[in-house]
Amino acid sequence: MKHTRRLRAALTLAVLTGLTLPPSAEAEVVVRKSISYFQISGRTASELDTELSRKGPFTQATGARHPGATQIRFGGDLTYTRRGTRCAIEDVRVVVETKLILPQWKNRKRAAQDMALLWDALSSDIKRHEERHAEIARQHARLLEQRLLKLRPERDCETLQAKVGVVTDEVTADHDEAQVRFDLIESKNFQDRMMRILRHRRESQENQ
Repeated sequence: MKHTRRLRAALTLAVLTGLTLPPSAEAEVVVRKSISYFQISGRTASELDTELSRKGPFTQATGARHPGATQIRFGGDLTYTRRGTRCAIEDVRVVVETKLILPQWKNRKRAAQDMALLWDALSSDIKRHEERHAEIARQHARLLEQRLLKLRPERDCETLQAKVGVVTDEVTADHDEAQVRFDLIESKNFQDRMMRILRHRRESQENQ
């Protein structure tokens, strides 16, 4: 007898390797990624900053707009089966969808060299930042899959389902902490990071 439960969670974590999965259990992580852009205009650094603050994606977590954002959605299926007198997990399918929302500057092709250099450095850093958020989500999806598959059979499916809920909640909390921790580190290093990017791009142009 099999029971299928739909997973609906917002979670994320770090990949663990070398785990041995039960031979009768199957697993699959489905990753879906997309990118969308919002248009900004302006000809000076101040105007670009104003446009990003005015048109950037709004996030409920911070209650503010940002230069970029990553929408993350987790879902999937989990199937229970009977093994003798006990209920076990037969297979797990975790789905993680990430949508990167990035800025696109309409005046880039007509910009002065210094402004173009500044924008290229900024936009590449925004994209790298959001790509990392998406990667954190993918890592946690894999961790959730692995932790669910390690759950031992229980006397009934209700008990096992309760343990699935606990694992999902734990991974969700770890994911949220990982995302916040990453943002804190990034915000502290922003100035130094931008200076390194600008210096590298200037040197690359000079060597062409």
